[in-house]
Amino acid sequence: MNGDPTLERIARGNGLALCAAGTWTARFAPVLEQIVADAEKLTGSRPNIFIDVSQISKLDTFGAWLIERLRRSLTQGGVEAKIAGLSVNYSSLVDEVRRVKAAPPPDPTPVTVTGMLEQIGRNMVGFGMTIVGLIDMLGAVLAAAGRVISHPSGFRLTSTVHHLEQVCWHAVPIVGLITFLIGCIISQQGLFHFRQFGADIFVVDMLGVLVLREIGVLLVAIMVAGRSGSAYTAELGSMKMREEIDALRTMGFDPIEVLVLPRMLALVIGLPILAFLGAMAALVGGGLVAWLYGGIDPEAFMLRLRDAISIDHFTVGLIKAPVMAAVIGIVACVEGLAVEGSAESLGQHTTSSVVQGIFFVIVMDGVFAIFFASIGM
Repeated sequence: MNGDPTLERIARGNGLALCAAGTWTARFAPVLEQIVADAEKLTGSRPNIFIDVSQISKLDTFGAWLIERLRRSLTQGGVEAKIAGLSVNYSSLVDEVRRVKAAPPPDPTPVTVTGMLEQIGRNMVGFGMTIVGLIDMLGAVLAAAGRVISHPSGFRLTSTVHHLEQVCWHAVPIVGLITFLIGCIISQQGLFHFRQFGADIFVVDMLGVLVLREIGVLLVAIMVAGRSGSAYTAELGSMKMREEIDALRTMGFDPIEVLVLPRMLALVIGLPILAFLGAMAALVGGGLVAWLYGGIDPEAFMLRLRDAISIDHFTVGLIKAPVMAAVIGIVACVEGLAVEGSAESLGQHTTSSVVQGIFFVIVMDGVFAIFFASIGM
């Protein structure tokens, strides 16, 4: 058919001319791919190769890229294949395509002491900026809470109840299951090792103190950071990408009061409830294993548990929970509002939200451990 793309080979002394003709557009993509693939096999066959494009009637970006690809394939040993007969109409298109990935990748920067120190400095600055952002968000949330307290009609009860349902009620099955299994594992491992000393009953002391003071609330907080913290970041990040947050500001609403405060309040209420349910599930799991594996009947387990723990252990766990919830919520909201206009940015900040949330939860748990030990609790 007239206009079909062709690439004729014409020998000229020691050189070779490849004469392209016809329509070199995406419409003939399969044919052009095959033509160029066959021509690329001529690499090294002649010292001089010219690509004559003067007879091309139509050329688009696809055709220009194939010509440039052929030129690069035929270029060897410092000898560059040349494109001849290029019309004024298509010269800018071919030049633009030629600039695509034309530069070789830069050489890797050698690792030096100065470079390492520079990277450490940049990381420290980044960490400092993260802390400043968290403090700024905390101040904004407290200011929004103050405005809501002074004007209760602005409180969004429906939104808070919705987020509380998502954070707390929907998380009960997975939290109960995981903490139950953790309680079983702690009890089994404790029995396995204490049995060597004839001190099986002391596994109840270990289980009660660990679950109520440390493991219960810490494990639940980590699960909430991975489950609800990532969800908050993704939700706020999607709103940021769709400019919904800017629309709220345009309409005169404070995004912190409308979006962040209900989520924070739901976390602060929901995490202590989940921590309590998780601690009970872990004790049930530990007691079940102690009965079936260690021969400690439920009555003896309960009597020993009552003597081993006090109200202080329970209080310590419940004091930690709302503080950890606030940390998780602040980190998640800061990362969500920092999302830019790409899916890659959303994924990066969601991952960062989970990592930072878990990190700060563990740091806070260590701070609380030191504090309560210093006051004798």
